[in-house]
Amino acid sequence: MTLQLTVPDMACSACGETITKAVKAVDSTALVQADPKTKLVNIETHASEAAVREAIEAAGYSVVNQ
Repeated sequence: MTLQLTVPDMACSACGETITKAVKAVDSTALVQADPKTKLVNIETHASEAAVREAIEAAGYSVVNQ
């Protein structure tokens, strides 16, 4: 499943790395592309969207509905 999530408080590449680690904790095979400039995170994962959102939010970032 491919997800595109908006993470408005992702400010830098370190934020992107933190989000990537959070997603990979839920699905170690996930492919994550986080772009701090556009605030978009593209994720190819087998985990549910709810699990991915929870992981990102647990890492301290908000996820906006699109």
